[in-house]
Amino acid sequence: MTNTPAQTRRTLELTPQDPRRLSLLCGQFHEHLKLIEQRLQVQIHMRGHSLTVHGQAAAVAVAEQVIERLYVETEEAHLLTPETVHLVLQIALGQDSSAPRAGSDNDVDGPVLMTKKGAIRPRGDNQRRYVEQILSHDISFGIGPAGTGKSYLAVACAVDQLEKDVIRRIILVRPAVEAGEKLGFLPGDLSEKINPYLRPLYDALYEMLGAERVAKLIERQVIEVAPLAYMRGRTLNHAFIILDEGQNTTPEQMKMFLTRLGYGSRAVITGDITQVDLPRGVPSGLAQALRILDGVDGIHVTRFQSRDVVRHPLVMRIVDAYERWDAAQAASRPDTVRAVGNGAAS
Repeated sequence: MTNTPAQTRRTLELTPQDPRRLSLLCGQFHEHLKLIEQRLQVQIHMRGHSLTVHGQAAAVAVAEQVIERLYVETEEAHLLTPETVHLVLQIALGQDSSAPRAGSDNDVDGPVLMTKKGAIRPRGDNQRRYVEQILSHDISFGIGPAGTGKSYLAVACAVDQLEKDVIRRIILVRPAVEAGEKLGFLPGDLSEKINPYLRPLYDALYEMLGAERVAKLIERQVIEVAPLAYMRGRTLNHAFIILDEGQNTTPEQMKMFLTRLGYGSRAVITGDITQVDLPRGVPSGLAQALRILDGVDGIHVTRFQSRDVVRHPLVMRIVDAYERWDAAQAASRPDTVRAVGNGAAS
């Protein structure tokens, strides 16, 4: 006989009672409450500032934490988005004994990055640790799947340091390699060819500084966008350098990049070592660097997992599915995996 999970019903009284904050919490047509219901498989009934949650005991407990955390968010927020609801759900569902609980004050006590458009706070334990290590180490690595905030938070740290006059320049770097794409057919020189592939970093800068100011800073070369090939021979002082898509560097390119660091500079390398687009047989410089630099003082590595994905919930499940498939393929071809591993170590 199968045991049915225990059902429970809990009622929350939201205080202080504020119609504006309640409206933000619920969202348009109660879309935020519906998102919580769908994700946690609970039912939420509202009467004024009194919310009753019904469902499995564990899910109801998480729903309470999420609702309370979101109500705290409405105190200063002028807008609450479905993305924010998703982030708070991620924190509540992905927490472990060392991670902060949704509804705690840890989110408030964590690092705050100041930009022209407002403050940016990392979400969850991994993002918080990532930002803390970027601000305290000369070289930091952010490793993990897309959608975990690696590049966005690196740009936020760079903008924060620029606004505080800690650094004088922001340099965005990316290798000229893309998934299944050839750059040769694109018009312009190498710098112009690679600009479209840096669009996520541009978007983050526009959000934090405004498009007009970004354009002026690029014109004054306070912000520089450069292909990795243009880094050779340079020494970068008082700069914040971000190497995005680092998994697509060769070992030689990665060594060249890491040795560009000058006085007063900070470098962040982001990448996903499961998404290498280099030609067959060419080892990833990022994968090799993680092995060579393990334990080197002044360097920190933050590893993100699928539970850290802050995009649509389906993205997290897609990442998990691909990881399971990759693991199954590796297990079925041990000789091939061993040969690839030996090649990457060279």
